Amino acid sequence: MFGLFIRGKMLLTMREDLMVQQQVSNVWQHMVGVICLNQVNRNQTKPVLTKLFDRYPTAHSLLRGCTIPMLEELLEPLGMQRVRAKRIYKMSIQIENWNGEDATDLYGIGKYGSDSYRIFYKNDIPSDVEDKELKRYIEHG
Repeated sequence: MFGLFIRGKMLLTMREDLMVQQQVSNVWQHMVGVICLNQVNRNQTKPVLTKLFDRYPTAHSLLRGCTIPMLEELLEPLGMQRVRAKRIYKMSIQIENWNGEDATDLYGIGKYGSDSYRIFYKNDIPSDVEDKELKRYIEHG
């Protein structure tokens, strides 16, 4: 993660030139990023993730300190906030006991999320990647 220190506190900031997946601290943040990137571009998503991860850096912290309506409010700039909040909340419950194998076992995670997880966490490049940003990362690293 990249950070900026203000009054002794590190505030998370995301670089414009890197993919969200290259700037998260854990698998849960990766999956939240995947859900938030659905139907929006990374430049729209990064400020929302910055705020979200500053408050709730882990699934455990989100489940202990955030309600679905609070999450909807944080996600409002992305649109589809009710759908996103529900997906993130359910996925956060599931990830605690997830075996780490198939990302599509997690609520709200589809092919893009699975491909992204395989690339960034399993060092495995699927042969049928469809997402243009993932393809660009594979080709140019």
